[in-house]
Amino acid sequence: MQGDKTGDVPLSEAVKQYIKEKYNKPGDVYLGLVHRLDRPVSGALIFARTSKALTRLNEMIRERKIDKTYWAVTTGMPREHNGHLTHYLKKNQKKNTSFAFKEPGDGKLKAELDYRFLFSSDNYHLLEVDLLTGRHHQIRVQLAEIGCVIKGDLKYGAKRSNKNASIHLHARKISFIHPVKKEAIEVVAPVPDDPLWQYFEARIAD
Repeated sequence: MQGDKTGDVPLSEAVKQYIKEKYNKPGDVYLGLVHRLDRPVSGALIFARTSKALTRLNEMIRERKIDKTYWAVTTGMPREHNGHLTHYLKKNQKKNTSFAFKEPGDGKLKAELDYRFLFSSDNYHLLEVDLLTGRHHQIRVQLAEIGCVIKGDLKYGAKRSNKNASIHLHARKISFIHPVKKEAIEVVAPVPDDPLWQYFEARIAD
């Protein structure tokens, strides 16, 4: 999302270049980051092209007026096919991980999501997640807490990494009302070019 110690070109710079070329903008291009995706996660996200839009979109995030739906491929099957999860997450800055607790406490932030089971392959299960709060590694740690570790996610219990260092968590859909035009916007992100993702997407489409 943003520059880090790896020196890799961040997505924000690629988007700025796209805007510069598409709209023939001279000089620096403004780009506001509305929310983030973890580095190994794929899918849709929102950038703001003006400071006014960024302010309004941030307010919409706080008021839960932006709906974010994720797909997660997990190694475990949840006991209930549909459920609501509430935990209190505390971030470990040194290890860049979060821990889930059942009760609130100092430094713990309330995390909520809804999930539903969609489909299974021979070894994995596809869950759809509606993210209700935006906490650090929230989906990853909450699903792991109920025994549904995301494929490739070594930080939260996966036995093997994915070859490309990704994890099987995908921001599938974002829905919101445009902060200026007041039009309904829905963005659906294609799944990555990966056999397992392609398998599940094809089954859902059938």
